[in-house]
Amino acid sequence: MRTFIDEKLSELTSDILSSYEREAGTRRIGVMCLPSRAKIIELLERIRQLLYPGYFGHKELSQQNVQFHAGNLLARVGKELTVQVYNCLCEGASGEENGVCWKTADKIAVEFLFKIPQIRAALAWDVQAFYEGDPAAHSIKEIIYCYPGFYAITVYRVAHELIHLGVDLMPRIMSEHAHSITGADIHPAAEIGKSFFIDHATGVVIGETCHIGDRVKIYQGVTLGAKSFPKDERGRVIKGKKRHPTIEDDVTIYPNATILGGETVIGKGCTISGNVYLTESVQPGYLVKPKEHNLQVLPQKALAGERP
Repeated sequence: MRTFIDEKLSELTSDILSSYEREAGTRRIGVMCLPSRAKIIELLERIRQLLYPGYFGHKELSQQNVQFHAGNLLARVGKELTVQVYNCLCEGASGEENGVCWKTADKIAVEFLFKIPQIRAALAWDVQAFYEGDPAAHSIKEIIYCYPGFYAITVYRVAHELIHLGVDLMPRIMSEHAHSITGADIHPAAEIGKSFFIDHATGVVIGETCHIGDRVKIYQGVTLGAKSFPKDERGRVIKGKKRHPTIEDDVTIYPNATILGGETVIGKGCTISGNVYLTESVQPGYLVKPKEHNLQVLPQKALAGERP
């Protein structure tokens, strides 16, 4: 029996092919290189096994088999990482250029793997900040296994190193994967210091040009975003400008606070109460809290014992 779709198939195909010609920016035809989102997420999980041996993947590790386990895992990660870096960087490469691209991808993969101990050290500070900052955390393993905020930070630490090595697309795929399962949207290019703690994670947004110091604690729903987007004479957004705030050391930002602007600096030791909307800098050591329809900015020493 000839169906309606059979009758219209030629017309439908022609219409869709015409749209491919009109909207050329949303097609990839004749270009083979493209990273695999699924492979990158799988790769991320294997990197997590390297970061937390015995927690994920093979859990029966001993002093006798850990060297073999780590070596085997490194070989698998290195091979797949090279392929995906190549696919991110080498679109359209051919001939001699293609060979150079493969060497570059291999070099970047090795450089990243040498960063694993450094990433582990940073995450050790972070997990301790979670344990000390959350009275509901009963153990380190609970945080590593269960806390969405800590998962988001783990992915950020990995993606951040890759973006510094000149790989752009893969870190964004990783961070958006973490965003989709934790609700925390952390741009991999943001600069975040040690002992970083996100409580609950959901709704947290940290923009690309944020600078965050050491021992900073933020809660759910906090936005560290841009106030405006500078444009050129043709009205196009200028890339690369600092658009997001700077948060100095030892700052605590409570739920649903919004802090915007590339020139906004929250000074060391400040406390930002929940539901605050800030577009101006705050001097070190101050408490900012809502007061009716305005903000109240007070030295914290004058408020001993008062909770924000």
